[in-house]
Amino acid sequence: MKYLNLKTSCFLSAICLLFSISTALAQTNGKIKGTITTSEGDPAAGVNVVLKNSKYGTVTNDDGSFELNRVKPNTYSLQISLTGYETTEQEVVVAESETANVNLKLKVSNKELQEVVINSKKSILSKKTDYVARMPLKNLENPQVYSVIHKELLLEQVAVNIETAIRNSPGAIPVTFPSGGIGITFRGFTTGVNARNGMETASGRSSIDLSNVERIEIMKGPSGTLFGSSVSSFGGVVNLVTKKPFETAANEVSYTTGSFNTNRLTADINTPLNKDKTVLFRINMAVNREKSFLDYGFNNTLAISPSLTYKASDKLTFNIDAELFNVNNTRRTYNTYTAASGITNPTDLKIDYKKSMFHDDNDAKTSATKIFAQAEYEISENWKSTTVFSFVDENVERSYQSYAVWSSPTQVARRVGLWGPVFNTYTNIQENINGQFATGSIKHKLLVGGNYRLYSSNFSGGTTFTLDNIDVTTNFAPIRRKAVDAGLVLTTIPVADQETISFYACDVVNFTDKLSAMLSLRLDNFNREKVGTTEGYHQTALSPKLGLVYEIIKDQVSVFGNYMNGFQNSAPVTQPDLTQLVLDPIYAVQYEGGIKAEAFNKKLSATASYYNIKIDNATRTDAAGVTYQDAKQESKGVDLELIANPFSGLNIVAGYAYNENKVLKTSIAAGAPKNVVNFWTTYTLQNTLKGLGAGFGVNYVDKSYFATDNNFYMPSYTTYNATVFYDQSSWRVGVKFNNMSNKKYWDFYGNSQAPSNLLVNLTIKF
Repeated sequence: MKYLNLKTSCFLSAICLLFSISTALAQTNGKIKGTITTSEGDPAAGVNVVLKNSKYGTVTNDDGSFELNRVKPNTYSLQISLTGYETTEQEVVVAESETANVNLKLKVSNKELQEVVINSKKSILSKKTDYVARMPLKNLENPQVYSVIHKELLLEQVAVNIETAIRNSPGAIPVTFPSGGIGITFRGFTTGVNARNGMETASGRSSIDLSNVERIEIMKGPSGTLFGSSVSSFGGVVNLVTKKPFETAANEVSYTTGSFNTNRLTADINTPLNKDKTVLFRINMAVNREKSFLDYGFNNTLAISPSLTYKASDKLTFNIDAELFNVNNTRRTYNTYTAASGITNPTDLKIDYKKSMFHDDNDAKTSATKIFAQAEYEISENWKSTTVFSFVDENVERSYQSYAVWSSPTQVARRVGLWGPVFNTYTNIQENINGQFATGSIKHKLLVGGNYRLYSSNFSGGTTFTLDNIDVTTNFAPIRRKAVDAGLVLTTIPVADQETISFYACDVVNFTDKLSAMLSLRLDNFNREKVGTTEGYHQTALSPKLGLVYEIIKDQVSVFGNYMNGFQNSAPVTQPDLTQLVLDPIYAVQYEGGIKAEAFNKKLSATASYYNIKIDNATRTDAAGVTYQDAKQESKGVDLELIANPFSGLNIVAGYAYNENKVLKTSIAAGAPKNVVNFWTTYTLQNTLKGLGAGFGVNYVDKSYFATDNNFYMPSYTTYNATVFYDQSSWRVGVKFNNMSNKKYWDFYGNSQAPSNLLVNLTIKF
């Protein structure tokens, strides 16, 4: 009950706060709005707009528009400027309760503007994306909740891995799989990083390098309508947006070193390949070498990511990129606990926090190849075609994976298995048509699309087996690979190909300039081939999505509600009496409502929402081994996010998530902590010693259960992190102190996490 009261109190407080903001914003004296264009007549984004000798100022949006609110009645000189270019001024008269419209032209060309904007820092408040809705839809117009984590924020935090990056989204907790991949838990469910530039990708066995990441988009709630079952989970979708070429020659080399023998070298090279700048090339590279904080273990990676943009004409643009990622590392141990062990959480174990039971010659060697090609064609002023091809190949040469079965706080059985060769390939071809039109006074933004998916796999490996049973309080030796190889029996398991054909449509209907509705529907036709003696199966899923948005204050505050749907395909089950149970796709539906704000001249972005996700036809198995498709699960909670830049130099990123995820109304779901808090703030000096700054962050994760029997849990934890940096036009140096309080904590699989550690980064820009 105390958690429910806390949830309700926080949610109502946030709603009151945002309504207070909307009320305050509505009580203005006057307003100035307008559009800034380039010398060629196109929208000019990122241009400074200020009223001279006053406190009023802002920056133009992506469409060149700007708005100044609560302006006292007077005559002002409106000044527009861009560093390195001629400043333009115009007199403007503001009257009480009236709007003054101003349209000005900046004396700069489109190419010059792009060069300046590309090389300036992007605001961490921006939620501009074409991937979340697969159409150009502003955050305030979108009935779905999502977070955007920009590379600029990761630079402030000296983030060298995706686990650090993910914690900037409310409720998001990284999970490292025993297979070596990465997952993220939010809204009570775990999902992989399954989308790259809006298309299917894989990271279950190879993880991810941040060197080619422009931003990370985390979409909350079941998202089967636009992304399908292979990309989304019932919690949502995680989409990586990669770095793209631009028209200015710019290069950057960065080196990071620190605790645990960390040595990381990255390079970002961008250049046009012809005088007309119609062919653009960029390549990102990263070499990473580090030891584990454990007495055994390491992580060595190499990433190479070239990309090319070809502007064939004013209407046709091609984008091609590839990503080659090689990994040689050790996997973390998967810990399990017998019912009679008496263990309730990892603090009961008598093993040293930094002790490994397995030698680092039990390693893994994996690779991933990802190819993405896109053709974007402007059919007319209001219609566009986007054709995309994506191929992902995740390969495992070998993967030694260790397991620990604890029978008491001191006794453990050590097990090891070997997987490989294993390969998984994902091929997707997608076509999207986007357009805008009107039916009378009602405006429409329409998306119609189709996707063909082919999944192929081959699986080889050895069954895990127990090597010994030890007392961890004695002086035991780590298990070597030689002992593992002596007992392995390798087998090859055939895996059936999967083929999916999908069609989807979405219509955003603007009844007025403030009221809109989103109507979406997806049809998935899934087919798994027969392999060996295992029969194939065929399923069809229908996934709707509905949303409603009302902007209380245009372009500043909106309230929203949504109905979202997700699904998972389920193979038939052979019952103990050898009959076949043909399963339906498992569906999850979400109802959500909340409020969004982008206020105070784009200095604040906030979201508050309450959601309820229900699954009514999950599968369960009784004690006799009989499977039923009638299990029920409910995940409900609150998401709060605040991102602010109150004044120049100060940035704040904060979030709180409450989740209550229950199975059959009694058991709390595994890996679903109730309360998660994230906070990060930085301040950078703007005058004397300009560029010198410091940051501080806190992350809190509530306890979570290992299984639905709720007998074993991972303790709650709070970590503190800090950074100091000095950022100049041609170089940057940063120092990061992680886990300052040296907190001992464990991930979902019972693995101890890194103690206090230090990172130092030097970046040269030329």
